[in-house]
This record gives sequence, structure tokens and C-alpha cells, in this order.
Amino acid sequence: MRTLREILEGLGAAGVLGIGVLLFCALFYFSGVRPLERELTAQQIAAERLKARGPVQLIAARDRAEELRRFYGLFPPVEQLPNELARVYGLARAAKLQVQQAEYRLESRDSGLIAYHITFPIGGTYGQIRQFVSAALKDMSFASLDSLRFERKKVGDTHLEAQVQLTIHFRPESEANLRPLAQSGEAR
Repeated sequence: MRTLREILEGLGAAGVLGIGVLLFCALFYFSGVRPLERELTAQQIAAERLKARGPVQLIAARDRAEELRRFYGLFPPVEQLPNELARVYGLARAAKLQVQQAEYRLESRDSGLIAYHITFPIGGTYGQIRQFVSAALKDMSFASLDSLRFERKKVGDTHLEAQVQLTIHFRPESEANLRPLAQSGEAR
């Protein structure tokens, strides 16, 4: 059997270069082209499934009104505002944060929901502030975090000053406030 050196000398520089190009092409095909072919096939199958779906079914006006009532049912009534505010302060205390002052603004929207904006400064470690925000969003699914701003007095400080802006969403006091919106939804 001939040695590798004899085989390479027999092929010459052009032959060795040709084998190198073939090996590179095979490597490129299996590492680059082949995975992309599989992804393309998967996307084509997904596109075919979407085409095979039936047309979108429109919901009857009565169903829309019922869906709207169920949606509003997910929010607490505005009468619960003091309890929900106490809950926010309780979550802050549980995270070992103290709220010194707060700014409140009640906003009634045309959509039927009532937004209660709360802006307050808090001080603590990043972990405490994160615990509070996480607990508020988890326990109060009808609340949203509008903004959160951190400020550190010195570079090495672990104590942060934060400005938190939360909005708690409430449904109106009575069903009568929801009817105009439900009727306007029927006309669409």
C-alpha cells in the first residue's frame, strides 16, 4: 500500500486543492445548507396548514357583547379602589420598602375602564424593588407598570432610589356604564 505522501505527490497541487475544495463543500452543505433546507420545509408545512384553515368566523353581535362583559368581569369594581391601594402598600411593606408620599390620579376613559395612576418614590436595594414590582404584577393582574426609574447616589451604593408609576384598572360602578360601549361594538 502506498503511503499518503506518495498519493499526494501523485495527485499534484491541483489534485490536493480539488480534494480540499470538495471537503469544504461537503462540510458547508451539511453544516449550513442542510439545516436551512429543513427549516424551509417546516415553514412550508406551516404555511400549508394556515392555507388549509377555514376563513375567520366573525362573532355575532350578541357574542361580542357577552365577550365584553366577561372581559370587564376580569377587573375589580371601582368600589374596591381603597382595598387595592392598601394591597399595593402591603406588597411594598412585604418587600421592606417604605412609601413616603404618592401622587394619585383617577382617569375615566371612553373604553369603560377606569385607570387609577399611582406614582411614588421608594428606596431600597435592587432586589427589594424587584420583589415589590414582581409581586404587584403577579398578585394584581389588572395592574400595569407604566414606568420604573432607578437612581443611585454613589457608584458603589447598593441603596437605590426608584420612581414607580403603576396603573390599576377598574371596571365602572355599574353595568349601565358598559352598555353604550357594548352597543357601539355591535355596530362594527
